[in-house]
Amino acid sequence: MPNELQLPHLETFSKAAELSSFTGAAKALHLTQAAVSQRVHVLEKTLGKPLFMRKGGRVLLSAAGQKLYAYAQRILDLHREARREVTGQEIPLASELLLAASSVPGEHLLPSLLSTFGQEHPHVRVRATVTDSMSVIAQVERGEVALGLVGRKVENPHLEFRYLASDRMVLIVPPGHALSRRKKVSVRQLARHAIILRESGSGLRHCFEKSLERVGRSLADFSVALELGSNEGIKEAVMRGGGAAILSTYAVQKELRAGTLVALEIGDLGCDREMFIVQDTRRVLPLSARQFLIFLQSHPIPGVTP
Repeated sequence: MPNELQLPHLETFSKAAELSSFTGAAKALHLTQAAVSQRVHVLEKTLGKPLFMRKGGRVLLSAAGQKLYAYAQRILDLHREARREVTGQEIPLASELLLAASSVPGEHLLPSLLSTFGQEHPHVRVRATVTDSMSVIAQVERGEVALGLVGRKVENPHLEFRYLASDRMVLIVPPGHALSRRKKVSVRQLARHAIILRESGSGLRHCFEKSLERVGRSLADFSVALELGSNEGIKEAVMRGGGAAILSTYAVQKELRAGTLVALEIGDLGCDREMFIVQDTRRVLPLSARQFLIFLQSHPIPGVTP
C-alpha cells in the first residue's frame, strides 16, 4: 500500500457513494464518468481495498467503503469548518434532496414540512414525487431517491422504517347518504353499501384490508364500485354519489369543514395507522437527507382528528 498521508478524492468518493452511481456523481461534480472512475481507482489503490461493489447497475459501498465514508464526512466537515474559521464566511453547500412519498404524506404533510425546511436550508433543492407506498419503497430500494414517506411497512432486511406521524382512517359519505346521520357504523352495516377503494399498493388500502382480516372479514364481503389511484378522485366520486369510501383524516379536512362530506367511525375496526420515513441501509445518506431527518426530529407532526 502506498504510504501517503493524504487520502485523495474524498469528495468524489462521497458523491458516488451517496448517489450509488459514478454517472450521477460525474453529473453532480461536472466531471466525466471516466474521471470519477479514475479518481475512485486512485483512492482504492491508495488504500489497497475495493470501496465499491456493483449490483443491478448501481454501485454500493463495500465494507471498507462504508468505514471510509464515515471518516470522509468528518474530514470534509473539518475542511469546511477550517475555511469558515479562517475566512469568517459560511460556505453555502448547494445540494439536492430526492424524495418520494405516498399520497397522504406527499399531499398533506410534505408541503408544509418542505416550506419550513426550505427556510432553514435555503441551499437544498428538493425534488419529490408522489405515488403509492409500494412504488415509493421500490424507488428507495433502487436508489432513485434518498428517502421515502409511506403509509405502511414491508419486511425487508435492507430497509429501515422510522416513525413519521399517526393517521386515522374514516368512512366518508356525502350529505344525504343513508349513513350520513350516523356517527359510527359496523362492518356489517357498511357491507350493505357500495364502497370506493384506493388501488392495490396503497398503504391506506393495505391498512384497511389488514383491519378487516383482524375481524374475520375481507374485501370479498363488500360491493366495490370503484378503485381509484387518487384521494382527490375518490372524494369527487363520493360527492357524486358513487359510494362510500375509506380515506385518511388528513385527506378530508377541507371537505369536512365545508360540509361537502361527512365522516363516520367504523366501530369494530382498528382504524389508526402509522406513517413512516424509509431508507435503504445499504446506501449512505447524502448530507441533505441527513439534514432532513434531523429537521423531522425537531419538527414533530401533530395528530389530526376528524
